[in-house]
Amino acid sequence: MASKRASKQTEAADQPAASKLRHVLVVGGTIAEWDALNADLWASRRNDLAKVVAHAGAMWLTIRPYAAGPSAAASHTQRVVDVREGCTVIVDPSPDGRARLLAAIDQLRDVAPDAVDEAAITGVLMAPAPVEPDLTVVLGTSRQLPPSLVWELAYSEIVYIDTHWNDLGATHVEHAIDEYSRRHRRFGGIET
Repeated sequence: MASKRASKQTEAADQPAASKLRHVLVVGGTIAEWDALNADLWASRRNDLAKVVAHAGAMWLTIRPYAAGPSAAASHTQRVVDVREGCTVIVDPSPDGRARLLAAIDQLRDVAPDAVDEAAITGVLMAPAPVEPDLTVVLGTSRQLPPSLVWELAYSEIVYIDTHWNDLGATHVEHAIDEYSRRHRRFGGIET
């Protein structure tokens, strides 16, 4: 991981400020809450969030539930990828980060057992996005990390927005992006 960290720090130093944000992950709600949104509300939410993310220079937006929550209909069982506002939006209904990580490792073992390494795991987990999230926006308080996150926490900046899934709007993500832009990123490094 040290070599990846050094590589990320060098990469960040070489990029102009406007191009640092490439991938935003928004984590909120449960599958039941997702299912409560009708198709028009979902389309509107994806459009609004994609517009904000694209305006900030990111080309990728992933939306994932905070946790599984109570049982719900199966309308969000498959990953959905579409392009909106010049941004590729990935709706990933996986509420368990540990299960997602183990499935990625199993998938890699089936294809090429000798190729299971950090880069390969990242490739499977983030696909089709070619990069890990730079910014993870978590809906809720900062007292607890979502169980849907495991891998993404290594290099992503986390911004908590204390709001409910049903109240999420573009201004919340704009606030998170503003906060992200004021941070000094260390990519997992510790300042001494």
